[in-house]
Amino acid sequence: MSSHTIGLSLPRVLFLREYSWVPAFTHHFSYTRIAVTGTWTLPFAAYFLLLSNRAVYQRLRHEKYLGNKLAQESSNDEQSNPDPLHLAVRAHQNFLENVPLAFIFTLVAELNGGNKKALNYGMAALLALRILHVEFGMYGQNTVGAGRPVGYYGTQAWLAGMAAYGSYLVKAYWEF
Repeated sequence: MSSHTIGLSLPRVLFLREYSWVPAFTHHFSYTRIAVTGTWTLPFAAYFLLLSNRAVYQRLRHEKYLGNKLAQESSNDEQSNPDPLHLAVRAHQNFLENVPLAFIFTLVAELNGGNKKALNYGMAALLALRILHVEFGMYGQNTVGAGRPVGYYGTQAWLAGMAAYGSYLVKAYWEF
């Protein structure tokens, strides 16, 4: 086999036979490199779909297809008697504010050689924190169940920790 460089902007190409070739970088990338991130897509997607369907259910039930509140004006007892559509939309939105960034951070760590066991435990912890935030926080007593601050601050600490871990994994790039 011989290797050949084609131009400056094209990847190095391995010629396996006279007419077949594969880019040189493809043999370094395999599905196992992102197994942790891939593993956690199903449980997070399932919970995302649950939250999404709760919001859609409230919209269909109350025939409110636009907006995120049933009542036009907020009531004084909104905390003790929350608007079910607003609650479902906010739970869904809170998930979308945090989880995509968490997956990006996990992917960065995994692609840079992060410990797969630690990453798996981290993703399990994040899912538990997001469930605590919604199920035992927002849907808890007066929308401020104990799970809400635990889930919120835990998720923030998780994001900071995973960002720091991803940066640590590439410290050699910065020559520290």
